[in-house]
Amino acid sequence: MDEAALIEKAQRGDVPAYNRLVLHYQELAFNVAVRLMKDPQTAEDMTQDAFVRAYKSLNKFRGGNFKAWLLRIVTNRCYDELRRHKRRPQTSIDEVTEEHEGVAFMVSDNEGPEAHQQRMELAAAVESCLETLPEEQRLAAILCDIEDHDYNEMAEIMGVSLGTVKSRISRARSKLRDCLQGFAELLPASYRL
Repeated sequence: MDEAALIEKAQRGDVPAYNRLVLHYQELAFNVAVRLMKDPQTAEDMTQDAFVRAYKSLNKFRGGNFKAWLLRIVTNRCYDELRRHKRRPQTSIDEVTEEHEGVAFMVSDNEGPEAHQQRMELAAAVESCLETLPEEQRLAAILCDIEDHDYNEMAEIMGVSLGTVKSRISRARSKLRDCLQGFAELLPASYRL
């Protein structure tokens, strides 16, 4: 994929070119959104809205790292929604009546029921600990340790300096480590204190 050519065509109004960019980045954008929003349906909405906003703002893109620019729009859109939700908390009937498994993608067909249950409990513990982090640290942990971005990309996505990225990752990992010690029985022996 020649990203620069597709961006140039999309900036001139070529919708199929933009659609190719969307197809290339949609999974990555959704993964970041679902980690921030903790709800797949809301993450889908935020991802879709971010792609629409990116298309409308495409003429403002002046080169550089398109992926970082796009993920910045996704994270900003998620943060906007989280702030809005804090101002007007709502509970969905679906949330009350359905069981949500935000980590269903981790299911393996090669494990027994006990191993599956232990893995699910550990994944829930990690998710729970991620939720306790301040938003900036949670985003840093997600981008670095889950999405595997390098520090420079993260700085661009988050709109902060490289030193700030390193500091947020360090603090997030420290808090996660402390939090996960409360779930020590779920951790492999090599990770227990």
